[in-house]
Amino acid sequence: MQVNILTKEDLNQFKTELIQEIKQLLSSSDKPVSNKPRWLRSSEVRKLMNISSGTLQNLRINGVLPYRKVGGIIFYAMEDIQKMMEGGKS
Repeated sequence: MQVNILTKEDLNQFKTELIQEIKQLLSSSDKPVSNKPRWLRSSEVRKLMNISSGTLQNLRINGVLPYRKVGGIIFYAMEDIQKMMEGGKS
């Protein structure tokens, strides 16, 4: 059986490499990802559009605004909201 002994220098090098990798991950997660939709809850959509819960429900029922229901919570894609708003331009 082979035994490997770790020295303080080994641990310091590991710590330095780990910190560098964490910094890279954090800096890359700060960049916006344009191809992924941002999902909003009903309350966020109501605030964003300044509409009542009844109006939002009508948009859902009439198929004007697509939604996804997960575990009893309704989510809306920001992309769908933008498309709906742009469709109303005259």
